[in-house]
Amino acid sequence: RSLCSLVCKWTYSAEKGWDDSFWKMVGLEDLVTDNYSKIGNQVLPPGASLGSGLTPEAAKDLGLPPGIAVAASLIDAHAGGLGVIGADVKGHGLACEGQPVTSRLAVICGTSSCHMGISKNPIFVPGVWGPYFSAMVPGFWLNEGGQSVTGKLIDHMVQGHAAFPELQAKATARGQSVYAYLNSHLDLIKKAQPVGFLTVDLHVWPDFHGNRSPLADLTLKGMVSNSQFLHEGEAGHKPSTLGSEQMVTGLKLSQDLDDLAILYLATVQAIAFGTRLIIEAMESAGHSISTLFLCGGLSKNPLFVQMHADITGLPVVLSQEVESVLVGAAVLGACASGDFASVQ
Repeated sequence: RSLCSLVCKWTYSAEKGWDDSFWKMVGLEDLVTDNYSKIGNQVLPPGASLGSGLTPEAAKDLGLPPGIAVAASLIDAHAGGLGVIGADVKGHGLACEGQPVTSRLAVICGTSSCHMGISKNPIFVPGVWGPYFSAMVPGFWLNEGGQSVTGKLIDHMVQGHAAFPELQAKATARGQSVYAYLNSHLDLIKKAQPVGFLTVDLHVWPDFHGNRSPLADLTLKGMVSNSQFLHEGEAGHKPSTLGSEQMVTGLKLSQDLDDLAILYLATVQAIAFGTRLIIEAMESAGHSISTLFLCGGLSKNPLFVQMHADITGLPVVLSQEVESVLVGAAVLGACASGDFASVQ
């Protein structure tokens, strides 16, 4: 069994093994019998060589030679983290250059997002999973933050808008994806101001599927709010004990393409603010993060990347090889084959 999977998802301890008392407490004491033979008692770290390599049956199905090295695996997001967190950044003047790999945070962002940070010693972060020993990089402790919906939330907001058919038609006519079209449309309507200021009156709370980190509350719901401040003397302003400004909150009937583009932007910003909250929680607990390393489908969206840099205040690195999950898997294979002595 993969140490990564068992430690992160099966309550296994890399240092102490299975906990008999836990399985008995939850009524699954039958799993304890025969030294956990039903769920696995041979546990190997990422990159360890398995058995005699690829079996003849699997080799036939895959069209590969039997006996080639097979590595103990990683969960997909963890493979992405491994594939990106060690990227060579020499010569780019980044804060993480020449610093320990523990100063880096890998963000694997697609349908949902995972935030992978490692440390030499265990760090307990409220609302963030872990610490897990050797679950991604052997010899390091892993903390795993996450957002339950990111790419899926963006799709939900965009595809559910009344102007989506118009967006689809215009994007198709231009030979672009709907998101490339929205990004260019935002550049068109921002005029002289930075694009981020287009959402000054529109705010999204992104927990449409609960909050995984750092609030760890699955009951939370999402929200869209249109709010603006009326200054004294403006139409609609009413005297207030709060001073010369009054906040007005509410949604409008607008359903045009501009409205859709700004809602899309506000959603991306909300996701980036979620990442910022995770980073703040990790740093409060003892992590020191200087650079973000993004991979996954959303890392191919320039607006998503830029908003993460702007909102977190940290530089964002994108690897030259964009398929970081495959890079992580290749690292494991290269280790298992004996070409390299360790994952590091």
